[in-house]
Amino acid sequence: MDVEGEVPAAAAAAVANGLGDGEETSPAPFSAEQLDVEAYAGQYSGRTRLARLIFVAERCGVEAMQLEALRMAYDEIKRREDVQLHRDVAHKINGRLGPRYGLDQAWVDNVSRRAEQRKEKLENELNGYRTNLIKESIRMGYNDIGDFFYAHGQLSDAFKSYIRTRDYCTTSKHIVQMCMNVILVSIELGQFAHVSNYVSKAEQTPDLLDPIIVAKLRAAAGLANLETKKYKLAARKFVETGIELGNNYSEVIAPQDVAVYGALCALASFDRSDLKSKVIDNINFRNFLELVPEVRELVNDFYASRYGSCLGHLEKLKPNLLLDIHLHEHVETLYTDIRHKAIIQYTLPFISVDLNTMATAFKTSVSMLEKELAALITENKIQARIDSHNKILYARHADQRNTTFQRVLQTGNEFERDVKSMLLRANLLKHDYIQRTGPRKM
Repeated sequence: MDVEGEVPAAAAAAVANGLGDGEETSPAPFSAEQLDVEAYAGQYSGRTRLARLIFVAERCGVEAMQLEALRMAYDEIKRREDVQLHRDVAHKINGRLGPRYGLDQAWVDNVSRRAEQRKEKLENELNGYRTNLIKESIRMGYNDIGDFFYAHGQLSDAFKSYIRTRDYCTTSKHIVQMCMNVILVSIELGQFAHVSNYVSKAEQTPDLLDPIIVAKLRAAAGLANLETKKYKLAARKFVETGIELGNNYSEVIAPQDVAVYGALCALASFDRSDLKSKVIDNINFRNFLELVPEVRELVNDFYASRYGSCLGHLEKLKPNLLLDIHLHEHVETLYTDIRHKAIIQYTLPFISVDLNTMATAFKTSVSMLEKELAALITENKIQARIDSHNKILYARHADQRNTTFQRVLQTGNEFERDVKSMLLRANLLKHDYIQRTGPRKM
């Protein structure tokens, strides 16, 4: 190979700083082995834990893992009040875990009866508040009804109740609380346009100083951009997420998710300088990466041009990433973008590249590599041509000598024009060819 430039050396290994004084965070379940369902579920709380367990059960394809996820979901539901979710999970188990994990009709009837009584009480209280026109009480009444609907899985009704509190918010704190409630429900409903809108509303609220709230908003914005396939924006939001997030947003996202989502989106969309400054040298985001060592290593491998090792880490992580409720739809696209970026960066410093050597570096066959290179050349992402007989890629670099001459000529022309303009102005001033405004007529 004829080398034109040097590839930058690997970045220094990240330093573990933890997530806060005395705060413990469970180890990442993302590894080369089968997903640890218990460790994975332990990262989350609330309805998202149930949603993720059910998603894993539906997608894993391994009966033992499926039953473990369903068993944990069943036990969690019995501590809550969503009877429809209980029916759904009992139906999915279908007797495979024994009689204890079947449909508990007595529990369903009891919860439903209590729910009706609670709903009636909340509605009567709200009607009283509205009659008395007490804004703060009305706001709290709608919040309580929203919480009730949310707990019982009636997400659309919960969304409407939280939205209605907007007209009764009297302080910045109330507005932020309304926005956070709407964001939470919108994420579960999959309405990410609402997530983006209410993140913006909350960020525009005066006196928004709580770093935990700011970190939550960054993470929610990252999720919204990820779901709409705006990977560069998603990466920016995730890498800007403050370490104060910790486990404070476990009803939506875990700090390990911030590391995984942020790193993959950054690798797929950032250039080398952004990857260095915003990810590798970002002390704040490095704390998240320390929670998922394999993701930290693949980022460092990518920047250090150890593409074979980087892609190897990605392949090991892939089965578990496909079980992630937010990431699964984007894994193939992100992986393809990362691989294409690696191929492009590998070829940039060279005039010619031996395809056999390159195939070894990327742990693939020459024929497959040739097809990938041909596709990238067709898309104008690589300026090169392939010698299929000798298996060599030749770069089509611009004529640097001619480009330099053209730039010099352009600079000279611009200088000549500026000098002529200055001389003309000087002569006009010298000969007093200046138009002056006359005195104003009253």
